[in-house]
Amino acid sequence: MQAYFTNKTILITGAASGIGKRFAEQVAGAPGTTLVLWDRNPDTLIDNKSNMAHGERVHTSGVDVSDRQSIQAAADELKKKEIFPDIIVNCAGVVVGKMFHEHSLDETQHTIEINTIGSMWVVQVFLNDMIARGSGHVVNLASASGYIGNPRMSVYAASKWAVIGWSESLRIEMEKLKTGIYVTTVIPSYIKTGMFEGVKAPLLVPLLETDQMVQKMLSGISKKKMKIEAPFMVRFVPLIKALLPAAAFDWVAGRFLGVYRSMDSFTGRDRG
Repeated sequence: MQAYFTNKTILITGAASGIGKRFAEQVAGAPGTTLVLWDRNPDTLIDNKSNMAHGERVHTSGVDVSDRQSIQAAADELKKKEIFPDIIVNCAGVVVGKMFHEHSLDETQHTIEINTIGSMWVVQVFLNDMIARGSGHVVNLASASGYIGNPRMSVYAASKWAVIGWSESLRIEMEKLKTGIYVTTVIPSYIKTGMFEGVKAPLLVPLLETDQMVQKMLSGISKKKMKIEAPFMVRFVPLIKALLPAAAFDWVAGRFLGVYRSMDSFTGRDRG
């Protein structure tokens, strides 16, 4: 598994906490690996870097992925140093956790910009370099909410549906053009990163530990998988939706499994 990350430059967004932070810590020890860590909390990145192996090969930058000028400036700075990502891991994300009518216009825009458009922008500023090189790997963190609607997650779900559709289309484009670039979409249920503090796990869909999800990502990425879905039940959601009438699916998901009640006790964490 670790061999896939050896001697590669890996850019991780949302790297100050949660999945992004833990993923960075896990790959930092791979021989010859260079890490580029982006987050809107640069001080936290610096603190994290001090605890990582081979800190001299870890580059941190305060980048807000909802600001395309911030992305472009950071990308230009890397290119001046002749640092070009081999792997991009888009982990930056936010969730509001309100009914749609309770969202402010700013909250709606902010969620879509960070969860969807920001990931697109990050890939866009490096994709032509990957194509010219004939290699690369894009990893996008989506969500099981991109498969199924859920109360108090309307905007978040919309942002993740978009990520899944974009990732799949991008993968097919790269294959059709024979670019040598792989695209992996990560589709987990709730993860215990603090982002979804207070949620109640649906029946048959346990909350995922951060390390557990990162290990699945490391394994799946190294195998160049198209999708990494977890826990196991997530991969059956599209099939069940296709087979059942909408009312029957709502009964199974909402009443039996409790998916539609899972956000009722959501508190989340301070998004800063």
